[in-house]
Amino acid sequence: MSGPSVGAAVSIGIAAASLELDDVAVLAHRVEQAGFTALWVNDTPDADALAVLASAAAATARLKLAVGAIPVDRRPAPAILADIAQLDLPTDRLTIGIGAGRMRRGALQAVSTAAAQLRAALPSRVVVGALGPRMRRLGAMDADGVLLSWLTPEIAAAQARSAHDQRAGAHAALYVRAAVDDDARGRLVDEAAKYSRVPAYAANFGALGITAQDTVIRPERAADRLAAYRATVDELVLRAVPADDGLDAHLAFVNEVRDLV
Repeated sequence: MSGPSVGAAVSIGIAAASLELDDVAVLAHRVEQAGFTALWVNDTPDADALAVLASAAAATARLKLAVGAIPVDRRPAPAILADIAQLDLPTDRLTIGIGAGRMRRGALQAVSTAAAQLRAALPSRVVVGALGPRMRRLGAMDADGVLLSWLTPEIAAAQARSAHDQRAGAHAALYVRAAVDDDARGRLVDEAAKYSRVPAYAANFGALGITAQDTVIRPERAADRLAAYRATVDELVLRAVPADDGLDAHLAFVNEVRDLV
C-alpha cells in the first residue's frame, strides 16, 4: 500500500459464494501482494466459507484468513473444529468469527460455550459477531474480541472503546460494505436494502437511530470515508461490493482500494 500505515489494519472481505475456488486463490494472492492484513469470507448457507479459505490458504504464505461469522446454531464448535482439521487450514493464520445465527433462547450461553471450545483447541483468534451490548461484552470477555458490522464511524468507535474498556487486548474488527467503482453503486444500494429487511438488523438500526445507507462507503469521497473508519477500530474489513461477481471486478476492487489506503 502507498504511504505509511495509519489507524486500523485493513482487510478485504468477500461472500463465500461470490467466486469459484480457483478464482479465490487468484484473488487471495493479489490481496497478499497488495499488503492487506487478511481475507475475510462471509459464511452463508449456500457456500462453505472454510472451504473457500482453504483455497486462499493454498495460494498465500502470510495472509491472515478469517471467517465471519459462522452461526453456531447451524455449525457448532465440534463441527467447525472437524472441518478445520479436514481442510488442513493454517490455524496460526486463522480468525474464526462465530455468532448466534437464528437462535433466540440460550444464544449467549451457546456462543460462550462455542468460543471456549474453539479457543481451547486452537491457537486461532476467535471473535464474536455481535449487535447488542450483551453479545459484544461476551466477545470482549469470553473470546478474543468482537466482529462489528453496519455501523457509522462514530458508533463503531464507541463500541470498540467499550470492548477495549471491558478487556485490554480485545480485538475490535468492523465489517464495512464498500463500493469504489461507480458501476457498483446500484449493487451497494441493493445490499443495504437487503439487510434493512432482516429483522435483527432492522431493529438494531432503529435502536441506533441510523440506516444501513449511513454505514457504507460509496465511490464518492471513498478515501475520506476510509480514513474515518480506520480511526475507529483495530481492523477494518472492507466487504467488497464490486461492479459484478467476476474475478476481474474483485481484482479491480482490491487495486482501487490499495490506491486509496
